[in-house]
Amino acid sequence: MTPFIRLHPQDDVLIARAQLVSGARAGDVVVKGLIPPGHKVAVRDIAAGQPVRRYNQIIGFASRPIAAGEHVHTHNLAMGDFERDYAFGADLKPEPATREASFLGFKRADGRVATRNYIGILSSVNCSATAARAIADHFSRQANPGALEAFPNVDGVVALTHGTGCGMDTEGLGMRVLERTLAGYATHANFWGVLVVGLGCEANQINAWLAHSSLREGEQLRVFNIQDTGGTRKTVERGIAMVREMLPGANACRREPCSAAHITIGLQCGGSDGYSGISANPALGAAVDLLVAHGGTAILSETPEIYGAEHLLTRRAVTQEVGDKLISRIRWWEHYTKVNEGEMNNNPSPGNKAGGLTTILEKSLGAVAKGGTTNLRAVYEYAEPVTQHGFVYMDTPGYDPVSATGQVAGGANMICFTTGRGSAYGCAPSPSLKLATNTALWQRQEEDMDINCGEIIDGKASIQEMGQRIFELVLATASGAATKSELHGYGQNEFVPWQLGAVM
Repeated sequence: MTPFIRLHPQDDVLIARAQLVSGARAGDVVVKGLIPPGHKVAVRDIAAGQPVRRYNQIIGFASRPIAAGEHVHTHNLAMGDFERDYAFGADLKPEPATREASFLGFKRADGRVATRNYIGILSSVNCSATAARAIADHFSRQANPGALEAFPNVDGVVALTHGTGCGMDTEGLGMRVLERTLAGYATHANFWGVLVVGLGCEANQINAWLAHSSLREGEQLRVFNIQDTGGTRKTVERGIAMVREMLPGANACRREPCSAAHITIGLQCGGSDGYSGISANPALGAAVDLLVAHGGTAILSETPEIYGAEHLLTRRAVTQEVGDKLISRIRWWEHYTKVNEGEMNNNPSPGNKAGGLTTILEKSLGAVAKGGTTNLRAVYEYAEPVTQHGFVYMDTPGYDPVSATGQVAGGANMICFTTGRGSAYGCAPSPSLKLATNTALWQRQEEDMDINCGEIIDGKASIQEMGQRIFELVLATASGAATKSELHGYGQNEFVPWQLGAVM
């Protein structure tokens, strides 16, 4: 193998496959200085102010003259304005040939299919979080091994708590988003039943939430307040009793063969590096294409991390309306970051930059590869129910726990999460698969990673081969195989609804 990766003949940079030292050859140029793995080396002289291309797309502009063979990074590459050609629908494809596959899932009465079978404890407000956790802790297999011994078909009792629910405008956008998020979890297919625990005096009143969300109490949705119950101890005791009443019904569920069309995956990437857009993200995109062909659904999100690459998605939009809705969310984010005295290029983290990513443009171009190549069928706002099958988009922040929370609220019954730096993440009630972008990470954190997409960088597997392996792993996980994050107990602390508006 060559010590570098050339992504497109018109690119101004090559990507180091391994560390390059001064004097090494990268194609037709001689390296000047040290180039870390995953970082960029210039293949030609670039004048100050000129655009720099990777994937044959602009990733920034030279902030000073760059000589062939030089390291290209934050010291000589910066953001700049340029026009995107949105070309709505220009890259539409014929629908893929229908394929069939199955997994073992839990069929719900309304026709939906679950990949897990939990009982959930939700808090309406931060003030009831401790009580909600205490209820779930009583059924913890670690703390109380015998609590669920008689209920082998129940995956667990989990508490999903948050830091908001009060000190906010009861009629504002933040409250609407919180109500929508909680409703999505309260009715999620992966929960057989849910308890919602409130305090009683919070802004997010449970009765108002039920009415606004068109929800009603019943056998599988129970709600109560600490103040009405008589305090924390009585609330915990009451909650434990309610869960005990639910367990036989949840345990009566059995896995049975179901079409892969019932799988909805939330696509995430975190701790991205210079390899993300070369290995794990396009491999996940190949798996998404397979899922779509089997009738399933994939949700791309993280709007700040598609910024600068949104034109690649609008070209796949099935209608002008779908494309326009995506661009309207981009414009909202430009305004949102500006009024908060930030900018979209604030997104790449120190870890992203250490891994070789320089600008949000470069990060985004790699991130959109997770969405595969099929047509973009719909655009949703945060935590809206996803009803369209195929490849869709949901507007969320780039921060992974907040983004995935919105996807799961929308109906994702699985998460696929690529990482080049080693992000630690899980997502109850939906299992989360972790895809390593490079072999060094796999070797260092194999206990956290579910599959090594670094084999693409190493020349041991193609993107399509890895996509097939990911798709097969998705089916196995949907059938009950535990992910690494589930084995570690991740999932309850990663429920983070998007907090919008003033905290009052």
